[in-house]
Amino acid sequence: MNAETSRPADRPQSAYARAGVDIEAGDRAVALMKDSVARSSRPEVMGGIGGFAGLFDASALARYRHPVLATSTDGVGTKVAIAQAMDRHDTIGFDLVGMLVDDLVVCGAEPLFVTDYIACGRVVPERIAAIVDGIARACRATGAALLGGETAEHPGLLGPDEYDIAGATTGVVEADALLGPDRVRAGDVVVAMASSGLHSNGYSLVRQVLLTEAGWALDREVAELGRDLGSELLEPTRLYALDALALIDAVEVHAMSHITGGGFANNLARVLPDGLAATIERGSWQPAPIFGLVQQVGGVSQADLEATLNMGVGMAVVVAPEAADEAVRFLMSRDVPAWVCGEVRDAAQGSPRAELVGVH
Repeated sequence: MNAETSRPADRPQSAYARAGVDIEAGDRAVALMKDSVARSSRPEVMGGIGGFAGLFDASALARYRHPVLATSTDGVGTKVAIAQAMDRHDTIGFDLVGMLVDDLVVCGAEPLFVTDYIACGRVVPERIAAIVDGIARACRATGAALLGGETAEHPGLLGPDEYDIAGATTGVVEADALLGPDRVRAGDVVVAMASSGLHSNGYSLVRQVLLTEAGWALDREVAELGRDLGSELLEPTRLYALDALALIDAVEVHAMSHITGGGFANNLARVLPDGLAATIERGSWQPAPIFGLVQQVGGVSQADLEATLNMGVGMAVVVAPEAADEAVRFLMSRDVPAWVCGEVRDAAQGSPRAELVGVH
């Protein structure tokens, strides 16, 4: 039931409501999400939902010798169009938190808290609560608190059932524990961590190919996928934060790369120093069927596909060579599919910083 139909008959509709902004619906959405947000809390969180700012007790940083704050901001992109078309909104929060927190953790930072922003054409309290519940559950799965957020109603800018979500996260790492290019050496090994599917990148291409050009419906059963197309496209992003942090404690990790927009090679190149390059063996894994389906149905070249999609790898870890096998065993013990996929070498003149070689 929306706020207008629940308004007492003798109470006139406000001018703001006539303009399309329903304050009562916003208040109801806040009430519905309170329990979800509370379940994502950490001991350092001060106050509760409803304040103008989220409060986090920074004295917790006193246990660090030289704390460095890390921050990341991102959104989900056009994957929200799939959630809207399917009228399923409880998983898109995992995509948001994955894009935020797993960008943060690659430098070795522990995520502390997340804030979110939801812009919509019309506040439907149950829909907003479902989105926030997904964000909160994902925060719990990464050890971060959902510290605060904002829901904004934008009638005339967004359609009544349209919304977009974005957010930001903050974490902390010891200065002398920062991961990055300065730690990477020739001879290091690249370990891949499997993605759960497309994650939250390349959906403009995927939607263009499968929905617009091929005209496939989201409820179409696709034999190669073993389920309907919409369920495949809405598969939540795998969250790596806790597994990545545990791996850093267990073996000698030099760098990590979150494989998002731009593909495997381009993202891995971001954590390699000048003078070094990485070679990734395509034959070390078989991408999930959705990647080949996009290529086949859309006639997409291998180069375009690999420059857009993660190709089945959501996180790449650069480790000391003697730590590679233990890293794979450790991740597998935590139910994260992992394998050795490549190595770092001295870069030849004019060679790419990172490249995929061989065939799947």
